[in-house]
This record gives sequence, C-alpha cells and structure tokens, in this order.
Amino acid sequence: MDKKEIVLSGIRATGNLHLGNYFGALSKFVRMQEDYDSMYFIADLHALTTNPDPQQLHCNVKNIIAEYLAAGLDPEKSTLFVQSDVPEVSELYLLLNMHVGIGELMRTASFKDKARKQLGIKTDNDNDGEIEKEIIGSDSNKRVNAGLLTYPTLMAVDILIQKAHKVPVGKDQEQHLELTRRFARRFNSFYGVELFPEPTNFDFGGAPIKVPGLDGSGKMGKSEGNCIYLIDDEKTLRKKVMRAVTDEGPKVPNQPVSQPVQNLFTLMELTSAPDVVQHFRDAYADCSIRYGDLKKQLAEDILKITLPIRERILEIQNDDAYMGRVVRLGAEKARERASKTLREAREIMGIRKFY
Repeated sequence: MDKKEIVLSGIRATGNLHLGNYFGALSKFVRMQEDYDSMYFIADLHALTTNPDPQQLHCNVKNIIAEYLAAGLDPEKSTLFVQSDVPEVSELYLLLNMHVGIGELMRTASFKDKARKQLGIKTDNDNDGEIEKEIIGSDSNKRVNAGLLTYPTLMAVDILIQKAHKVPVGKDQEQHLELTRRFARRFNSFYGVELFPEPTNFDFGGAPIKVPGLDGSGKMGKSEGNCIYLIDDEKTLRKKVMRAVTDEGPKVPNQPVSQPVQNLFTLMELTSAPDVVQHFRDAYADCSIRYGDLKKQLAEDILKITLPIRERILEIQNDDAYMGRVVRLGAEKARERASKTLREAREIMGIRKFY
C-alpha cells in the first residue's frame, strides 16, 4: 500500500477560531484526515512575534486545541500538536537561517505590512528602500523584533522538518510558501542533497471559500472585529448577526446587490438550505425583503452549526487530562519525524559528533 502524502497546517495561537476558519479550513481538514497523513499544529512560537501576555498565550493554545477537537479533528487519524512541544523545530530554525538572506526577508509583503503597523508608518509609501530605512531607522524608540523578520524561516521549518508534501495556505501566505520552496532548493543545491521536498499548496478544488465579516466589507478576521466565533453563545451570536451592516434596501426590482447585503447572502449560502437562500434573493429582487427577517433566519442557521461545536468545546476545555493526552501523543508523533530530519540536516551541514 502506498504511503499517504503528508499534509501540514498550523494556526497561530492568537485567539478563538471563527466561522471563516471553520468553512475556509477546519471543515476541510476534517475531511482530509481520511485520505492524507494529516498534521495540524498550534503555532505558539509564531504568536510570540507580537509579545502576547504569557497567561493569555497559554489560554489561547488550550482554546484552539479544544476547538480543533470539537470541530471533528481526530487524534487517532491526525497528528495534533503544539509547535513548541517539538524543540527540533527551534534548532532547525537556527540552522536554516544560515542560508536565508536579510534582504529577501525584508522584502516580504507580510513583514513590511506588519512592521508598518507596529511602528505606525503610513502605508502610502511604496518605495521599498524608504520603507526599509523607516523600519531600521534610529529616530524611533519603537522596534520590530527579529522574530517578525524571520517568520518565513520558521514557517518553512515547520513544513520542511516534517517533509510535508502539501500545505493549505490562503492568498496572504502564498509568498511564504514560495519562500519555503526557495529555501528547500537552496539547501539541497548548496549541499548537493535531496533532503527537503518542495511543498505545494493544497488544492481543495473549486474556488476558495472567502467568508465575509459582519462589517460590510472584507473577510472575517480576528483582528478586524467582525467575527462570529465558534465559542459564541446563542445570545451573543444573535446580537452580532442582528447588528450586521446592511443598506437602506432595494428601491427598484432586480437592482444590483450592495456589498454588505451580498456578504449576508454569502454567509447564508454557507449555512442555510438552498430554498431559504432563494426565498430571500427573490424577496430582494422584488423589493419585499425585510433585513430583520433575513438576519433572524441567518442567525438560526448559523446556530445549528456552531452550538453543537460550542457544547463540545466547553466539554473538552474542562478535561485537561484528555487534552494533555492528545498533545503528548501528537508531540511524540511529530518529534519522531522531526528528529530524523534534524539529524540528517546536522550531518549534512557538518555538525557531527567526534566522541
């Protein structure tokens, strides 16, 4: 029997999972674990780039473990682990950085964007040289930590140390995955080896799912404050949906749907029955739609999905022993593969014992 391809994905420990995480990734991960050697981890080391409160970081890790499990990830079918429980990652991160250039890291879009935000730099300056001067300039007491700069190296190591074949990433992470391939090629070429396979983006098939937020624009995201979280209770969720941005309503039959209202239809298409969606689209087309009724129906349909998950999350969060067993098992499995890769990399680079 052929060995299954290795698929790996991680999520930063920065808060609770929301509907965007669920439809965009988590529900697909549940299906993938049947057909792939699936590895899912909580990226607590990545979260350190924003210097989180230590207690909150630990709490976030615990929450995401519970949410992964509650959504249907099975520790018997997938490897679920915490990034920092695999110390081999930190060592290979150091070793691989010896083959990564500061310039290529500073040119990554995500670094420039996050550095600008941390330093309060205006985003209308597109001259790379000027941006770099502002980031490393000495006229500010603010700083950008080196971990943020080398974030792509750590992400590459997460992937390469497990020799993953496929990595599901969104558009904002495609550049990092391309850097991972570049780093793998560079290492292999420099030492004349074939240690690291070059990973590809996991193609789920069809158009990627973009789950919109409740604020009328963009996608659902933790930092945007426009989320419906899997852990939201019934009252909170209903209140969020009822406050979702709309418009003043259609004035003439079959007029184009505005972006805020289209967002609600998109959420409804993900959560409601097709006939329910069609009912409200027809009502919009003939100008009889009542947004209050649409929002009430949408909240009901979302709750049918999230409430069972919420109940399971709360149950798991109260079972430290179970979560402990899951991450210990996951760490053992992840370290088995990681330690072998690290030994190979050390040997290749000339770090060998003489006793």
